[in-house]
Amino acid sequence: MPDQPKLPIVYVRGLAGDTSGINSAVQDPFYGFNEGSTHVRVGPDDKPAFHQFESPLLRLHLDEGYRILVQGGQETYLDTHDQIPSDSIWIHRFYDVSASTWGTSPRKFRLKDAAEDLLRLVRKLKEKSGAPRVHLVAHSMGGLVCRCLIQKILPELGEDPADHVDRFFTYGTPHGGIAFDVGFGLVERLMAATGISGADVFAPRRMYEYLTPDSLREDGGPPKNWDPREIPEGGFPPHRVFCLVGTDPTDYDVAHGLSARAVGARSDGLVQIDNAQVPHAHRAFVHRSHSGRYGLVNSEEGYQNLQRFLFGDLRVQADLVGVRLPRESRESRGTSWQAEVRLAVRGLPSVMHEQLAAHWCPIQLPEPHGDGTAAEPVPLATTFLNSKAPRPPESPTLRYALHLRILSLRERDGILRFTDHLEQTADFADILVVDVGSAEPGPGVWAVWNSDLPGAIWEHRPTGTPCGDEDPRGGVWLAHVPLPATAAPILGEGASIRLTVTPWG
Repeated sequence: MPDQPKLPIVYVRGLAGDTSGINSAVQDPFYGFNEGSTHVRVGPDDKPAFHQFESPLLRLHLDEGYRILVQGGQETYLDTHDQIPSDSIWIHRFYDVSASTWGTSPRKFRLKDAAEDLLRLVRKLKEKSGAPRVHLVAHSMGGLVCRCLIQKILPELGEDPADHVDRFFTYGTPHGGIAFDVGFGLVERLMAATGISGADVFAPRRMYEYLTPDSLREDGGPPKNWDPREIPEGGFPPHRVFCLVGTDPTDYDVAHGLSARAVGARSDGLVQIDNAQVPHAHRAFVHRSHSGRYGLVNSEEGYQNLQRFLFGDLRVQADLVGVRLPRESRESRGTSWQAEVRLAVRGLPSVMHEQLAAHWCPIQLPEPHGDGTAAEPVPLATTFLNSKAPRPPESPTLRYALHLRILSLRERDGILRFTDHLEQTADFADILVVDVGSAEPGPGVWAVWNSDLPGAIWEHRPTGTPCGDEDPRGGVWLAHVPLPATAAPILGEGASIRLTVTPWG
């Protein structure tokens, strides 16, 4: 595939809090996106293996050849250069005007102002680089600043946000606001009413104001059916959005862990899992916290998803289709079924995506339709691959592994039945090993279940004819991989993994 042109990348940070927090944030020339991490993992002989992650900003500089053009101040650099390279990284320093440390009168922070300032930066970058669009990469509240730009500021100007933004990646953004498992909504109402440390920006009424054009906004606040996570139909395409969702609240130690306890287990410590997603957008779940030593932004998992979303040229989607759960679960409603998924890409030191019951985010399997036909397809994972990525010479394919586990939960009168229960034990478990390579007229895809492979997975070499393309349309490759026979009593005889490969870029 031809190389895709590199576009400027703009990083947008999250909430800094009160004036003291803002003053601290502005002292960092890169607003925190230069922070890396170090940790250990279990290596051979149970010895700790050290892992160092440089930072998302530095890694793009090293891996993709991006340039960081500060040299005394990025605004000064932009004002004194008529041309800039398009493969460059920029920080939206929207908090600078609200700091009290510069010897000037600070401006009160308003999210809408930050979005308007972002548009000015985007226009300047497009003009001086000649790039048609930019990429936006945001952490936490920064994602809401970006959404204010694409959902309110640009539409009110009569401009299409897709003409300015190419792809939009969010780390732990509270797209649905911030909610708590304790207090029966009292904490949320208190935050909205008092605006503690600027946290009222996550209240529904405020979100409705900065995510909705004035001409479409109703008096009296958001309608009852309004969902802040939704990007309105006809607006910025959700398939150009990626949401990285954290599932580890225990490592979020803000307020000595009080935040994590208040928000609840199904969260990254600040943002609940359901609120960190935009409907119909791409997403990945990783066991990381909202920020800190084990945070989303300074994680290998976060960077690998970001890099492939921005620069990959193939999109591979895996769906579970043809599911017909056992009749007992349909008739007595006494058994529910869940799927756990892990996605690993060859050559990477981290898992790209994992939805596990232990992390409070398994996939709930749907019941079949009343007429006995199969349930709706169940999305399992989407990954982005780079056809130019290095690979072993003896196995010149792009390889990833999809771990699939099916678990059952049995209950009677709303109470789990533990008489024959085996906690965290799968009723079905296997790994689909997928290789993507070259074949005529399109991509060649080989898929095999680990239970059919002798020896170690790394020893496997795809042979024979690749899976046949079942989609006659050009630019789309599709095939169904039947599940092993051991899954049939649970998921039905016709259950399979549907693989869809499309160009990305």
